[in-house]
Amino acid sequence: MSTPFQLLDTLKKAAMVLRDAGLPFALAGGTAAYARGGGLPVHDLDLVILESDTEAAGRALRTSGMRLERPPEGWLVKAFDEDRMVDLIFRLAGHPDTQALLDRAEEVTVASVPMLVLNATDLVISLLAAFNEHHADFALALTCVRPLREQVDWPRVRDQSAGSPFAGAFLILLERLGILQGGKA
Repeated sequence: MSTPFQLLDTLKKAAMVLRDAGLPFALAGGTAAYARGGGLPVHDLDLVILESDTEAAGRALRTSGMRLERPPEGWLVKAFDEDRMVDLIFRLAGHPDTQALLDRAEEVTVASVPMLVLNATDLVISLLAAFNEHHADFALALTCVRPLREQVDWPRVRDQSAGSPFAGAFLILLERLGILQGGKA
């Protein structure tokens, strides 16, 4: 089993490979939460890329020694640096326009390497959009969202997640825990 510090080494490797190949990307998921003040990633790394860059990103990562898998979901490719998984996501939940998502990303220094990271609002929207009948891990999302609460445009989150009863339940949980008061951090 990998340590969080080994995951960070894999992150730096993947970031360098994609940057050197001239491929835009941004950190997402728990990795973005870490970059914005959350805990270290423990399971995998999430990077958002353009769908048109999927093949080039795969070639570049394979050349660096990573193994690739194309899972049946159809919205990502998985790269493995030994046993450490990097999800290359080209259709992030809640965000139909990946280019706009990358355009809004902000440069943050992560493990001494400057890289683009989803802005906190886009990150929270993607976490809430992923909730469904088969996946509603509020505990994991809570660990990502709590440290970001003051960086998030909560009215935008509420507006963009209004159609999801799971997102609504999570926002109520945030209010009941005192993380949000009346829709604000």
